[in-house]
Amino acid sequence: MAAERTFLAWVRTGVALMGFGFVVARFGLFLRELSASGSPLPLPRHALSLPIGISLILLGIVVTSTAALRHRTYVQALREGTFVAHFHSRLPFLMAVVLAALGAVMAGYLAIL
Repeated sequence: MAAERTFLAWVRTGVALMGFGFVVARFGLFLRELSASGSPLPLPRHALSLPIGISLILLGIVVTSTAALRHRTYVQALREGTFVAHFHSRLPFLMAVVLAALGAVMAGYLAIL
């Protein structure tokens, strides 16, 4: 059951990343619509929202796909009795690094607006 809970946690993380990426990508569209409506407010630039949003969506896809592959391998090893407790934790570390980099880009982007 622990394997399924871990798998579902990774799936939730992937779905959350994809949903947040969609919101970030659509934020630029919202700003463009606002500027086209003749709003008297000065609107910030929005050139980075689409690439950052797409990056988050792609990261969510990678996380979900990798979680599925790892779960299948893990369960198969348990069934065959060949389980070794040395599964690599590169995915969480890589995801943390990529999210930190995207967070830094987003912070810089918001700082220059």
